[in-house]
Amino acid sequence: MIETNSNRPKLQKFLANAGLCSRRKGEEWIQEGIVSINGKQAQLGERVCPETDIIKLNGKRVQLKNLPPVTLIVNKPKGYTCSNEDEHAERLIFELLESKYRGIRLFCAGRLDVESEGMVVLTNDGSLAHRLTHPSQNIRKKYKIELNIPLNTADLSSFINGEVIDDEFLKIDEIKPSKGKSLRSNKLDIFMSHGKKREIRRIFFHFGYKVKKLRRVSIGGLGIRNMSLGQSRMLKKEEIDLLFPKEVS
Repeated sequence: MIETNSNRPKLQKFLANAGLCSRRKGEEWIQEGIVSINGKQAQLGERVCPETDIIKLNGKRVQLKNLPPVTLIVNKPKGYTCSNEDEHAERLIFELLESKYRGIRLFCAGRLDVESEGMVVLTNDGSLAHRLTHPSQNIRKKYKIELNIPLNTADLSSFINGEVIDDEFLKIDEIKPSKGKSLRSNKLDIFMSHGKKREIRRIFFHFGYKVKKLRRVSIGGLGIRNMSLGQSRMLKKEEIDLLFPKEVS
């Protein structure tokens, strides 16, 4: 069989499959100029032959390893940063893991900001991370938030219709009252099938609210019920499947 260019993986996918990062982070590394192919600086969109090309990251060769896939969920407490390396962070989410997982290069498949709590998926499976973070998957996430003041229901349509804020279109998919509360409360359930950086906090701030507390409680059909703050656990295959919408036949 003759290998065509389309049979070769894109460089960012190769980096993700090597367990180094998500595809998005791989794209950032390529754009930063720290990835090379056969001695030449790599360009975004290039495809590689893993068997013959010499790919280096910061001068160190990257090779695929037959690592078993590892996927965990963590109930992240406030104060932990979702990053492998951050010189400005006081604490990283990976510090919460059991020692047996700390030698595995994992990365976050969808982040929470340092002030937020709740469910985060960590994995060394680049394809899984890509599926979890790609907008086309339409994965519904549920958040519980607490505002500084009760919601004015006259603002509901503004949140649902969305607004351009700092050159980005931000919106909330659905807002429901928390159990036992009304919509005219400061405690709400928020549903999102997308997620730009600090999107919930930014759009509420734009309309005059401050999010005092934000906790992600589920991704797709999988939640963190009965998990204490800081706890992590390995996911089974059937639980990973729950993260994604069911296909309609």
